[in-house]
Amino acid sequence: ARKLGAARKLAAAKLSQEITLAMQTLAMQGGSFAVALPPLAEGNAHGLETVEFQVAANPGAPLRSLAKVASGGELSRISLAIQVAASQAATVPTLIFDEVDSGIGGRVAEIVGGLLKQLGKRYQVMCVTHLPQVAALADAQWQVSKAAAEGVTLSNIRVLKPTERVEEIARMLGGVKITDTTRKHAAEMLGVAL
Repeated sequence: ARKLGAARKLAAAKLSQEITLAMQTLAMQGGSFAVALPPLAEGNAHGLETVEFQVAANPGAPLRSLAKVASGGELSRISLAIQVAASQAATVPTLIFDEVDSGIGGRVAEIVGGLLKQLGKRYQVMCVTHLPQVAALADAQWQVSKAAAEGVTLSNIRVLKPTERVEEIARMLGGVKITDTTRKHAAEMLGVAL
């Protein structure tokens, strides 16, 4: 148990440093992350301590339990940072993110998309997103839609062709009315010529 505790201490320090560094690029400048190892009153089959993730989202704020203080957007970004750091040791072939970009936009959305693309070099990454900055960085894009037929709601998923991706990114950018300017912007984001 003491050997496990010593190994946890080393891993906790490394993970804390990596997540804190990642937070600086995910619009949490000055924030910090720590893996705390509070001792247990009595050891058990899992060791002599428990593990608690702590965060200070802003400079000068005290570290507090991640579960108690992080907003939805902060949780999403910290979760992504943890996945990126842990991916070096991960053995799973597929990582799935459900709206990991919640509560962000603009530059930070592009950074999140870049991190997901980086993970995609080692793993199959699937991500549910509503942000064009994230979707545009994907290697492939699927569209999920719902429709009611005879009182039953059905979901449909289909892979978008390159021209359909331009339309979908334009829809994500512009909403209901899609203009030629919006399409050009979408095509630019995807790196394709119209």
